[in-house]
Amino acid sequence: MIPVRNVYQMLSYALDLMDKPAYREFDAAPFDNAADLCAAILCRGVETQVKRGLRRDYRLARDEMATVRGRIDLSGSLDPGVRVRRRLVCEYDDFTVDEPMNRIVKSTMLLLTHADIGGDRRRRLRALLRLFEPVGTVDVRRIDWHMGFDRSNRSYRILLDICRLVIEGLIQTDGAAGMELLDFFDEATMNRLYERFILNYYRREMRSRLRASAKHIDWALDPGSETMHLPQMRSDAFLETDDGRILIIDAKYYTHTMQDNYGKHTIHSGNLYQMFSYVKNTEAHVRGSGRTVSGMLLYAKTDENDLPDDEYRMDGNLISVRTLDLDQEFDRVKADLQGIAERYLQN
Repeated sequence: MIPVRNVYQMLSYALDLMDKPAYREFDAAPFDNAADLCAAILCRGVETQVKRGLRRDYRLARDEMATVRGRIDLSGSLDPGVRVRRRLVCEYDDFTVDEPMNRIVKSTMLLLTHADIGGDRRRRLRALLRLFEPVGTVDVRRIDWHMGFDRSNRSYRILLDICRLVIEGLIQTDGAAGMELLDFFDEATMNRLYERFILNYYRREMRSRLRASAKHIDWALDPGSETMHLPQMRSDAFLETDDGRILIIDAKYYTHTMQDNYGKHTIHSGNLYQMFSYVKNTEAHVRGSGRTVSGMLLYAKTDENDLPDDEYRMDGNLISVRTLDLDQEFDRVKADLQGIAERYLQN
């Protein structure tokens, strides 16, 4: 079980909260569970955004009016009831807070009011919801999260990242049963959080010693080979040093670290095949440059007795399988991550 304080630390790295003064107080604050923590972060983010001003956008509106505004809708204006009221139906652009990003934020706050959070947090959410009265809601199961950010909306990035974690952590769609609340977080949500935490830890804490990215890895194809139906290869953390060392990390958060293969505990075969492919395709692209490529499957530690801590030489490359204990003081978690970089990327 990961302590909630460690979940906050992971969120801080994953969402780049480290340099945001508004969120620093949560480092030592007590929370009952991850939903309570996310409610606190969302409340603070919304309060900060309200001070800046809620995002507005133009939306086509249609209404009966005593004077002309925008474009007259002739068919609507000729309706007998409208004529009796001596009105015109007009269509016009309304500069309103009822826009997609605010709808997602409002829908997430409504969802959290039904979750297992503290009374103070619930009251803060309800107070903030009153400021969102002109804003509509969305079906949280059908949100398209692939939205762009620019100077006009980049302050919403953290808010929407938190909203996505909340929605994906609390919601389960179950056909005829509709929408149900889950325990916070489920395995898939924690896996995404774990991946982002690992990458951003190395980006932030070890940027003077290495470069960290979630790099796409190209297939090492012969000239003229077709790529249309090949799957994309994207590493969770691609670490590079100036002296030519590369470590590809695939972060995995599973309830069970090992698979049971006829009574024998083994590494998940698909994970190992994937890492081998990452390493060998990367090596093919850097061959002859003097650079070395190694790979690591980094599992979040579970309470199972049989946990991997192995290294293998595969066709000239080092591929290791390690576990990271997230149920310890967070300084130890960071020390373990630093030790991995020192072990595999330094002389």
